[in-house]
Amino acid sequence: MYQRILVATDGSKLSAKAVDAAIQWAGVCNAGVVALTVVPRYPQSYFEGGAAVTAGEVSRVESLWAEQAQKRLEKVRAQAAKDGVSCKTVTVSSDLVAEAIISASKKHKCDLIIMASHGRKGIKRLLLGSETQHVLTNSTVPVLVLR
Repeated sequence: MYQRILVATDGSKLSAKAVDAAIQWAGVCNAGVVALTVVPRYPQSYFEGGAAVTAGEVSRVESLWAEQAQKRLEKVRAQAAKDGVSCKTVTVSSDLVAEAIISASKKHKCDLIIMASHGRKGIKRLLLGSETQHVLTNSTVPVLVLR
């Protein structure tokens, strides 16, 4: 059925459900898991009056975020190994989360994406957007969304 399942995680309780589901589904299908986390780039403001941040400080913060992402992914790898499921971990640095998920699914030849939806409605969805909706709309492989 499925050979390689991509699961996107941001470390939230909701995405932990997606990780659990991906590992269980992979076990049933005898598939591998690609655990992905997308780390944002440090926002830099060029507006007058904004606080000046050195390149070294930006690099330090981005490194810290990458370390936290790697720790998160190591937990996923350990959980998968405990259940006898092979797991590859991938960290991508991008501000375009949905595009990074879709791109990773293609790069790693995944045939299913599992992710969580935070279920934003109304003005929050308008302001914050929906990464899940973007993946659903633009992915060429099936997407399983958990709430």
